[in-house]
Amino acid sequence: MRTEQTAATKAAWRDGNRALPALSLSILLSSLGTSIANVGLPGIATSFAVPFAQVQWVVLAYLLATTTLIVGAGRLGDRIGRRGLLLGGILLFTLASALCGLAPSLPLLIAARALQGLGAAAMMAMSMALVGGIVDKARTGRAMGMLGSMSAVGTALGPSLGGGAVALAGWPALFLVNVPLGLVALLLVRTLVPDRKSVV
Repeated sequence: MRTEQTAATKAAWRDGNRALPALSLSILLSSLGTSIANVGLPGIATSFAVPFAQVQWVVLAYLLATTTLIVGAGRLGDRIGRRGLLLGGILLFTLASALCGLAPSLPLLIAARALQGLGAAAMMAMSMALVGGIVDKARTGRAMGMLGSMSAVGTALGPSLGGGAVALAGWPALFLVNVPLGLVALLLVRTLVPDRKSVV
């Protein structure tokens, strides 16, 4: 019995170490989506020839979708599986990022940002929830702190990364930069995060 408990503890330790980078990237991307768009608002207003007040919905749509849907995402994850919903959230976030960068009009850009926020809500809720199921209890607090730090890094990184992206390729780059990062996150979660059924 003790041998089985030791093996289970080692498995939980291994799963936690492997999964944290993937979950951290998911959190970083969702927080990056909050702050990176701000620097591009003047360029978007000029590109679509609309008042600045209307362009602010590019930021608000993301924030509203994320904050209003994060609780529902948590409940849905409990029903259908947290890992699967996290993968779905990353995929939606990545596809919506591409749609944002290719949007031909402001209304379509705002709609795509709302979809991006929906994906971010699933990413944030499921990343936090999976930590509690994968990481052993002795290290849960430290793991949560790491995810919180990654969220702060993403928020702080947004303006500088966004400024560089706009300078190099214009405002669509603010959103297209998330596409390769989202694909990396999707691969890492699929490879490193165990299925809920296999969590110790």
